[in-house]
Amino acid sequence: MAEPGSLERLRDLHEDLLAVGEARLPNIDRLLYELETHLDELRKLLDKPPRSTRNREELSKGEINFENEPYKINKEFELSALQLADTLDLDELESARLLMASQIDAETLDRDVMESAIVRFHEKRQYLLECIRLALKQSIDTEIDQSLRATFQAVVHELVHPSEGSESSFTAFSERCLRAMVEIVNWLKQLAKKAEGISVLGQSQPPALSEVMEYQRISLIRQHESLGSILAYLTKAKAPRVEELKPLLLILKDVDTYNSILIHYVPYMGALISHFGTSNGAVKLAEARMFNQMLIPNSSSSNWGLRCFQAATRVWWVSEYSGWFTGSSEDTALGGIDISKEAAERSSLFNKALDDGAFDFLMSLSVDVKYQGWEDPIRHRLRSWLQTKAPYLPEDAERFSEDFQMLVAEQIESFIDAFIGNMPDSLRQLRIQEDEQRLLTSEPRTFQHTHELEKFLVIISYVYEHRTDAAQAFWTDSESNLFGFLHWAAKRQTTPRASAFCEMLISISSGVENATAAHKFLLDDGLAASGKLRRTNSLNWNQLFAELQYFATKSGERPATSQSLMYTVGKPTSAQRDSEPETQMMLESYLRLIAHLCYESSDARDQLLEQAEFHLVDLIFVLCSGGIPSRIRACSFKVLQSLLQNKSRLLGESIWTSIDTWMSGGISGANLGALKHAQAAPTPAWTGETIFETIASGFEESNAFVGLLQSLVAPYADELELCDTLPFPENVGSATRMPGIEMYVDFAVGRVFGLKSPEIQMKSQQRILRLTCLDFIYTSLSTFNEDLIILANKSNIPVDSAIRTSTLAVYAQLHPFSRTMEWLFNEKVLSALFAAAHEDVTEVNAASPDSVLILGLLRSIEVMNLVLDLQSTYLDIIGPLVKLKGSNRRSLIANPAIAFFEDAVLNQLNLVVDLGLYCGTAHQNLTIGSLQLLQKLASSRRLAIPSSTKFGQRSEQNKLIGVLEMNHESDRVSRALSSQTQVNHKDLELGPETSAYVIKASIIAFLNSCLSTTSHQPTIAHLLLGFSCQGSMIEVVPDGLFANSRSLFHAVLQIALFFQDENTDSFLGWMLRLRCSAIGVLGKLWKAPLSSVYTLTELRSHDYLFNQFVQQSVVNTETLWDGYKIYDPEFLITEHAAPCLVDFLSQRIFLFEYAAAELRLIAQQQSPTLKDRILSTLLGSTVTPEGDQISNASIFDLSDFLELELGEAIVQPVHPFFADIDFTICTKEDTDGVLYSDIPSIEELLALRRSDLRSQGKLSSPLEEQNFNSEAQILLLTALAKNRRTALQNKRSQALKTWVQLIFIILSSADFSSNTWTTFILQVLQVTLPKLEKYSLENAEEAAELARLSDALIHKLDFTSSAFEKGRAGDVANDVLFQLFRVSLRCIHAPGEIIDLRKYSYSTCLRYLAGMAEATKSGAVLRRYSTQTIQTSGDRLIDVLCDDCLSGSESCRVSALLLLGVFVSIANLEESSYLTEYFNRLNFIGILVDSIKSIPLDLREAQPNDIITLLDYYHAKLSLLLRISQTRPGATLVFNAGLFQSVQASELFSVDPDMGVEIENPDSLQRFYDLLRSVLRVINAVVLSRGPQNTQTVKLAQQFVTTNRASIVAVLKRHAKIGGVHANSSGDLDDLVDCYVLLLTTSKFLELDEQAAMPRSSGMLFT
Repeated sequence: MAEPGSLERLRDLHEDLLAVGEARLPNIDRLLYELETHLDELRKLLDKPPRSTRNREELSKGEINFENEPYKINKEFELSALQLADTLDLDELESARLLMASQIDAETLDRDVMESAIVRFHEKRQYLLECIRLALKQSIDTEIDQSLRATFQAVVHELVHPSEGSESSFTAFSERCLRAMVEIVNWLKQLAKKAEGISVLGQSQPPALSEVMEYQRISLIRQHESLGSILAYLTKAKAPRVEELKPLLLILKDVDTYNSILIHYVPYMGALISHFGTSNGAVKLAEARMFNQMLIPNSSSSNWGLRCFQAATRVWWVSEYSGWFTGSSEDTALGGIDISKEAAERSSLFNKALDDGAFDFLMSLSVDVKYQGWEDPIRHRLRSWLQTKAPYLPEDAERFSEDFQMLVAEQIESFIDAFIGNMPDSLRQLRIQEDEQRLLTSEPRTFQHTHELEKFLVIISYVYEHRTDAAQAFWTDSESNLFGFLHWAAKRQTTPRASAFCEMLISISSGVENATAAHKFLLDDGLAASGKLRRTNSLNWNQLFAELQYFATKSGERPATSQSLMYTVGKPTSAQRDSEPETQMMLESYLRLIAHLCYESSDARDQLLEQAEFHLVDLIFVLCSGGIPSRIRACSFKVLQSLLQNKSRLLGESIWTSIDTWMSGGISGANLGALKHAQAAPTPAWTGETIFETIASGFEESNAFVGLLQSLVAPYADELELCDTLPFPENVGSATRMPGIEMYVDFAVGRVFGLKSPEIQMKSQQRILRLTCLDFIYTSLSTFNEDLIILANKSNIPVDSAIRTSTLAVYAQLHPFSRTMEWLFNEKVLSALFAAAHEDVTEVNAASPDSVLILGLLRSIEVMNLVLDLQSTYLDIIGPLVKLKGSNRRSLIANPAIAFFEDAVLNQLNLVVDLGLYCGTAHQNLTIGSLQLLQKLASSRRLAIPSSTKFGQRSEQNKLIGVLEMNHESDRVSRALSSQTQVNHKDLELGPETSAYVIKASIIAFLNSCLSTTSHQPTIAHLLLGFSCQGSMIEVVPDGLFANSRSLFHAVLQIALFFQDENTDSFLGWMLRLRCSAIGVLGKLWKAPLSSVYTLTELRSHDYLFNQFVQQSVVNTETLWDGYKIYDPEFLITEHAAPCLVDFLSQRIFLFEYAAAELRLIAQQQSPTLKDRILSTLLGSTVTPEGDQISNASIFDLSDFLELELGEAIVQPVHPFFADIDFTICTKEDTDGVLYSDIPSIEELLALRRSDLRSQGKLSSPLEEQNFNSEAQILLLTALAKNRRTALQNKRSQALKTWVQLIFIILSSADFSSNTWTTFILQVLQVTLPKLEKYSLENAEEAAELARLSDALIHKLDFTSSAFEKGRAGDVANDVLFQLFRVSLRCIHAPGEIIDLRKYSYSTCLRYLAGMAEATKSGAVLRRYSTQTIQTSGDRLIDVLCDDCLSGSESCRVSALLLLGVFVSIANLEESSYLTEYFNRLNFIGILVDSIKSIPLDLREAQPNDIITLLDYYHAKLSLLLRISQTRPGATLVFNAGLFQSVQASELFSVDPDMGVEIENPDSLQRFYDLLRSVLRVINAVVLSRGPQNTQTVKLAQQFVTTNRASIVAVLKRHAKIGGVHANSSGDLDDLVDCYVLLLTTSKFLELDEQAAMPRSSGMLFT
């Protein structure tokens, strides 16, 4: 574990403090321990030992202590340490230790050690300050658990106070923080001076040095911000002293630049002001007056460098301080002080501060502190118009953290509340003064108004923006100062005040409740704060819409006169009023307010749409039809967009019709009511292209209009299930053009995105416009349902009648998908898309997740992902369909010569580098999206194929690999990914919802996908994992990331080894999922020949096999899988339980495969020591490298998965609603080749069925709908359960196969003694026999695998081993083998047609019976048991054997014949006629005998490769006949079956023995002789068994000899070496001759022949 105070432990502490603030830290005790451990380090703050001569001399001695270990250092290291000490103004020995600690960082960051040390130094300072800040924040948080808060308060007390507990320690700590801030400012000045000096001298600064200097600058600014927050929290946590203000004033007095450094002091100043300005009993009045004198001295020399900042501070203080002088008892509290005089002084001071720009500064502060690139240009215009006395924050200024933003907002919120509550007279005076100015000024444009009240309203609008909870203070209490202020501010508004008030109302109405309250506030029939009187002359809905109606009328009728509906002081003419520069801003604010409230509140939206007095939509289009500025039109579009929240089809189609009518030069044809007089005749020039040209001319208008289009093309809220409708009327535009919205897509995608967005110079506006266009593109693509086309071709549901669009062809043709996809192959649009996906990764890292930069990047990547997913549908189906059905009126889009989107990527390959770098950022969604796109690009053949180099030549380099290897970009990306994949013990505590876990899972999924694409070619996955790709090969570069164990590969390896929690009683699915994915990456690597050598070597160096076996747990049916047992009814349908078990089995599969691979490789390499160590582990005892032994689950224990029963197969129930639907079309094949139901496709099919039934009127009642939904839910759950069970069954089968394979490898590679082998084999059999017996009836495939293992085991067994001798051990061994024999017999006649199961069972039985014959001591007993077992198996066994003998597969026929032969032999020994009688009943013997006839013909027709097998088959048949013939009953049956007739018919013995049968085999003659010998043995056995007294048999034998005499003589002559061919040249004839001799003898042929010859001889003698 790292030392306390180290960077690593500080980082962990910081993460825990963040987690406790978000209520997601499960281990509070560890956090408290870490805080206590780090207290001494935290107390040091940023103190650092300075350089010293003594330590410099100590360093020169060449030895330092680092982590309590002495180290020798060389001269180079010493010089680096001295240089670092000078750079950081740090003690030389500390610098040397810092360099030592940065060695690993240098490899991780790919930087020089010096640069890494600087980074580490500042990073540690930042984490230390953040830990202090977070602890202080928790100590004052009233919403957390009070005991936890008390603990943090105690920690803060220990942090700030020395051991004696002096109260002045708070002040001392504050002063130390201030000094640290000053030191940081001085350090920043030195860095700026150094950079300026280099620039002045014209020197070129190395990029690495520039990056380090920039990093230092940014880090120092962040440290400065943290210190400012610490001071603010510290002030709130304790009672500060007045004296603490003095050092702060000394600092602020000299500040003359408005920048982020200045803003960092604001929270501290605000906290001091709030503390001393609040009369809550904690502060005495005397202290407040002292603070007042110190902050506002009488001396004129007290002016600050930045007057507006000083003025803002004074206004702030006066607002808070005035609270001391309110209330009924102030006279007694103040003694003889002249209250009126001081009140007048404060009022004068307040007014003077306003003149100096107090509100300007506060406005600038409230805006700049929270800038994220989202500022609305319309709102920015109002700010620019009001803010004239304070500077703006520079665009390149470092932005502020979210916590700091909130802290500043809370402080300004305190000022707002104090000003409204404590200074109502000053507030009223502001309005009076401004009204007087407007009354006395005849020409508003030439007079500079102060507009201080408007500034205050705008300050409120910025402070409360997006702070829903804080804004509720305005609405919850109708008697509060804030609610009263709203009523007061809403009255008697001037034009600019109305604008500011609307902006304020927008900000404080965020959220549904606040927006609804604001809507009610604006209702004309609302009540005043007292609840008695109506509001008069106040801003309300009626007045607001009357103003809009007035200006809509004026925009179409020039000139005209109209009475102003705004309250003003005096009576300005209408011409004056219309010409006021504030009028446009007022209209913009009105429209923005309407849009905001309609967007936030459904009540407001519905009520405004239903108003009978005015028609909002028509009013907006009337306004847009006039000559209004572009910003007002942009706001009008925003109003229309807000009305489309949760839009209905009626509203959506109405607005589409209105827009299309407006675009054609008119206004909506609906009755405009009171606005009817405002309609102007359509202007021919104001149509079509002119409107688009006008809208596209500016940023605000084009951005708003594209946003409106995006909302319009989004699907309707009640039609999201099937996405089978068009988001517009089918006949829209049919009166003037081809129906559809093609022109709007062309405008949004082609003109605005493709042409307009690249021309915008302001980066923030360009990003916003791109994001809006990308949202439109994404919506157009993602809402297209391509499954409808698939279902139309495969399902039996009539899609045309089921969908809500008229026909599927119309849907495909008119949907914006087709036109958008067509534009996405346009060169300019593609350029804009790729430009939107390219950002500086430094900016990306610094941006917040909700910034326009991040959202724009993410959306561009999502669009590319969609294009790659959908381009095949477009190119193959939709595109040709649109071209076929389109008319000549369809405009053409200029597209370059690219056939696929990947062709465009080929010209923008830097996208791959960008995506890789984005993956290293801390933005979860961006990382996931980038990985998904990288995955698609990496799997594309068009990108992965080698690139061309020269004419006629082709490089072996993958294009993506090539671009990543340029400038070593792959190392940058690999480091980024590796840092995101590092294992952290806290990941096990925080769960799967954390960003760290999600990113890890996404990275590993990406690697798995890439490696699955190809196994014989390098991919970008290999490159990113740390390998170097050289053509079609990979290698490990010395001193590279892989060689130094710092690569992504090693990060994945750490997950595979250690990502598990051993302290839980249940396997957790999310842990297993990630670990299994990591193991999957390693498995793909060591299985692929391309990477196996490097992977296996690396795994072995990390003792991967031994670590995995030590960590294995034995499972059973009671094991919890994500909280469920395997027999729980919900097991298969819960989200994580069954997948958890699937992942567990996958891990076992990988483990068995890896162990087998290692054993196989070690056997080849002949490494006996390592092999013995692995075998020891497999048998249950792991030997560590130190020689210790650790018990682990053995290979026998790890067959535990066989005990996990999956239950009966799931049957799909029959549902009346879906009886005629073919769900087989909704199947897919996984990577293992297993078919499963595609649940999303089934859901799509069910939704289509629902739509079809509705169109037929069969779901007309709620009850029918409910029944349909119930059946659909049951069907989906059943399909899900079947999928899960199929997956589990498949994984269990795979696990069994790999486990069996591992046993096979052990059998072939282990060097056990005979008794050890016997023990091992018997152990395996004891494990497998129960499952073999069970699976033979339930799962023949798995039974076949176990039978294969049993066969191998019994063949490996030595039956003469002492383990089988009489005794208890021998009895157990014999019993195990007998059970194996019994189970094997059952497997033979088990149901099913699994050939392998019978084949291995035959072999096992044969080996068992043969082995028992070898064990002569117990053979007789075992033989009886065997016979009984055969008889017990019943006739079914014999039937199966006979069938296999005659018509079984080639692999079973011979084995079945041999096994029957053994059975017959056993029966013969026991003088049992059961088998022969049964054979006779089956006519089995007759069939065997009759088959002899066809032997020559079969041999001649057989293929050369099949001859040996065929001969073996006939030898086995003849062998069985031989055994049957060895008893008299059997011989009789064989004889009666026509043995001699069949032999004679076969003409085997009529063949010339010098030629043999015509078969294509080099040993054909010898094989012919062997065949003759087998037949003769059967004949001899029949003759012998029936005996010499059986004259019929003897006579037939004699006839046989007589008939084949020539053949017999030829064989005898050949054997006697009489003639030209000797026996040794044609094989061994001894056995054949013996058979002939025996037949001649038994048939008495010689005697008969002599008797036949004697009469002839005598006759000749006597003649």
